[in-house]
Amino acid sequence: MEPVSPDPRGTIPANLGSASTSFDTLSSDPTRSAPAGSPLREPGRLLPRAIATLDPGYFAFVMATGIVSIGTHLLGYDLLSEVILGFAAAGFLLLLAAYLARFVFFGPFVRQSAADPTVAMAYFTVVAGTDVLATRFALAGHPLVAFGLGCGAAAVWVVLTYGLPGSIIAAAHRPVLREINGTWLVWVVSTQSLSIIATAVAPHAPATWLQSALPSVAVSLWGLGVMLYLVLIVIIFLRLLVVEVTPAEMGPAYWIAMGATAISVRAAAGILALHDPDAQLLVTALRPFVVGLSVVLWAFGTWWIPLLVLFGVWRYVLRRYPRSYEPRLWNMVFPLGMYTVASFSLGQTPGLGFMVVVARVWVWVGVAAWVGVLCLMGSALLRTLHPRRTDTR
Repeated sequence: MEPVSPDPRGTIPANLGSASTSFDTLSSDPTRSAPAGSPLREPGRLLPRAIATLDPGYFAFVMATGIVSIGTHLLGYDLLSEVILGFAAAGFLLLLAAYLARFVFFGPFVRQSAADPTVAMAYFTVVAGTDVLATRFALAGHPLVAFGLGCGAAAVWVVLTYGLPGSIIAAAHRPVLREINGTWLVWVVSTQSLSIIATAVAPHAPATWLQSALPSVAVSLWGLGVMLYLVLIVIIFLRLLVVEVTPAEMGPAYWIAMGATAISVRAAAGILALHDPDAQLLVTALRPFVVGLSVVLWAFGTWWIPLLVLFGVWRYVLRRYPRSYEPRLWNMVFPLGMYTVASFSLGQTPGLGFMVVVARVWVWVGVAAWVGVLCLMGSALLRTLHPRRTDTR
């Protein structure tokens, strides 16, 4: 058997799936191998250790669960959608409490994760996860709840979108090409998620000026998200083609390359669906461009799917990377669910009805992936809580 390649930062991945590492598998914070500073001493008790070493990108669980709930709702599977929404809401509250506790009680761990640009980019999942949940609440008829969540997500996005690039420029440690991976595209996903929630709550905003302004904000954020994607995807392609990739590096985060196109398509569909009189002039002027670019992005995202499957075959079959739970697996589930929502939404445009047919089939791919990763997470949790029982088998 060919040995598993080590983590590029010089440590063996913590998620090898044995009982002795089951807790590492469940939390899996990459900051343990961060280059900045000396290693931090982890708390001895289980709960404090789980919070201290929490993966900064764990809000991908809310992203993935929320978007699968939206997809099943759009296609008429309301009961299933509401059950999955319950998981998303519970996960949001639990993770929000854990993130806040980590910031308050384990500041050194937060600072260490923020010192590594690739790890820090995962914090954008907080923005995207919150916005996805807010969009689902908007669909459920709770626009004020959606508006409040969207405002909170926007505040976090402003801090991250200017704070992270600024810290990279100011810091002595600059990300080299090897350190840039699909996680960076969560920046795009979070930006487009703000565009989506802006269009969703615009008709129900609590102030008239907000109802007039939010459509323009949505269009601007959509354009910004597209530009960020074009810039980052070129760098990521260069990284894949020029720098050797190990199985540890070829992780689920690369699925965000497809998910970022899908959410860009969904954001565009939201703009096209605006019916407010103040927004009609802008939408009418931009419609040919938005529709054309959306079709291009949808096609590019579709092109990614077989390639990403081949990456998975190379990682797990040819290189025999351990098939165990890692939090970043939710980064794979989210694009699968987002592809359903994007296809269904853009498929409402005349001439693109075939996309709705794709969505009706693909929705079950997303549901199956969500159930599978949820089972893996549950298994990892059981191994964490009952390590002796697992070891005796």
